Amino acid sequence: MFYNINIMGKKQTVLFPKTQSILATMGEQIKLARLRRKLSSELVSERAGISRATLWQIEQGSPSVAMGSYAAVLNSLGLQDDLLLIAKDDILGRTFQDLNLPIRKRAEKK
Repeated sequence: MFYNINIMGKKQTVLFPKTQSILATMGEQIKLARLRRKLSSELVSERAGISRATLWQIEQGSPSVAMGSYAAVLNSLGLQDDLLLIAKDDILGRTFQDLNLPIRKRAEKK
């Protein structure tokens, strides 16, 4: 969960600690994937069409970086299919959906 606030004319995204932790973990995993492939930050940022500073922010888990930039970096690492795993098995959502299903009753047999 997050919300935006304006501080001295700049829009800042404020996240709950758990969400920030998840972003930091995701950034670290992206960095490790880049290092395992022995790719420089310059090469990955060039392939993704972003600056090295933006790649650094992604690897730090910054919430201010556009989701498209995260997707471009994953694509440049060959991990674009990982985006399809987001909310794939939405157990909570399916539970809510099942609770709202109408319960049909059979007519009594005569």
